[in-house]
Amino acid sequence: MGISKIRPGKRNEDGLKSAISVLRQRFGERFQTGEAIRAQHAHTTTWVPPQPPDGVLFVESKEDVAAAVAIATDHHVPIIPFGTGSSLEGQVNAPSGGFSLDFSRMNRVLEINPEDLDCTVEPGITREELNIQLRDTGLFFPIDPGANASIGGMASTRASGTNAVRYGTMKDNVLAVTAVVANGEEIRTARRARKSSAGYDLTRLFVGAEGTLGVLTSVTLRLQGIPEEIAGGYCNFPSVRHACEAVIMTIQLGIPVARIELMNTLQVKACNAYSGLDLPEAPSLFLEFHGSPAAVKLQSEAFGEVARENGGGDFAWSANPEERAKIWKARHNVYWSAKALRPGANAIATDVCVPISRLAECVTATEDDIAEHGLIAPIVGHAGDGNFHVSMVIDDKDPVEIAAAEAFIERLNARALAMDGTCTGEHGIGQGKQEFLEGELGGSVDIMRQIKKTLDPLNIFNPGKIFALD
Repeated sequence: MGISKIRPGKRNEDGLKSAISVLRQRFGERFQTGEAIRAQHAHTTTWVPPQPPDGVLFVESKEDVAAAVAIATDHHVPIIPFGTGSSLEGQVNAPSGGFSLDFSRMNRVLEINPEDLDCTVEPGITREELNIQLRDTGLFFPIDPGANASIGGMASTRASGTNAVRYGTMKDNVLAVTAVVANGEEIRTARRARKSSAGYDLTRLFVGAEGTLGVLTSVTLRLQGIPEEIAGGYCNFPSVRHACEAVIMTIQLGIPVARIELMNTLQVKACNAYSGLDLPEAPSLFLEFHGSPAAVKLQSEAFGEVARENGGGDFAWSANPEERAKIWKARHNVYWSAKALRPGANAIATDVCVPISRLAECVTATEDDIAEHGLIAPIVGHAGDGNFHVSMVIDDKDPVEIAAAEAFIERLNARALAMDGTCTGEHGIGQGKQEFLEGELGGSVDIMRQIKKTLDPLNIFNPGKIFALD
């Protein structure tokens, strides 16, 4: 969706005034209406224009959440969940006003079940905080979207990340959630059993709903054992196509890679400059293998053979934690390294995902598109599952550059859909990709709207996300 189409919604001024009065009385200093804090809760690393809430409530318990939902329902005003604000499609904006629920104080681990490899957490805990608390158990939570996002936000946007090729995405790793729904009741979508055929899969309904159906109060997660050995490294290729073909062969041969990330030449140059690396400036793959020392060695050598068969250079790999950390820190900082290519400009991150067999074709065509239109737009991708990201570096105050970026995003999504892909691999729909969702799923979107209307008849839960405002 072009940013010119993202407009304010209708505000219930009387309801907002009354709700703010009740919230102040009920929560005291935990409800804030200062301009600066409201602006912080509309900020995202995106080009979608900020639309701040009318207030911010710092919730500390599920009882706080239930009380907040009751107030929003009574006064017919929106409620917008907020984790860390790292979403990329305007998910935390308040186009019709309302109040933001800040979950930073609901960050406790409620239960760890080491024997069952699962845990239950409050939605405000971040993935890094969770893994610190899990460390002594020998377990870890593997989903790594790059940003130190909150677990509730990751569930709500159905996040994935660099480890998805081995461990799956959030939809594969959330066993159950509890959520406060429109009638004020906290519901539980499932038990901890690893399989069930008990009715509709409500867990999957809430995972990816972007806060539009209710407010999460806990998330039960699958965990994994910390690998005995982790090895990783990089390999450069003569072209993006050669690198993508190596990815495809790696997956088709069943080599159990944990991470396999693609960077094109411009992104490697950006990482070298920003993160102090000295990698060959060519299309590259960053990889990681998990397992026993012997297994990791065999897997790394097997990939080295695949790389050579597809024109790649030597696969430089190591089990040294410091060496691996330096490479993966650079990978996680690609957004900032892209911005640094043009000081003073903004980086607009967008993503698509295609079947793995079409990845080389799609990335190559996208690179040709970038070159043809003279854009500065490095590419990085979770190549093992066909998902890649483009960061366009533009002056977001220049209408001409904005129009060029919007046109590119339209072409990118059309290209992915023509290959039977999706308009978003892991960023969600939010405000920014609504028109592409219609093109991808057609009449299925009408069914989604019916679900939304049934579960949220007053449209108080994060309105204007996934579906356009009425």
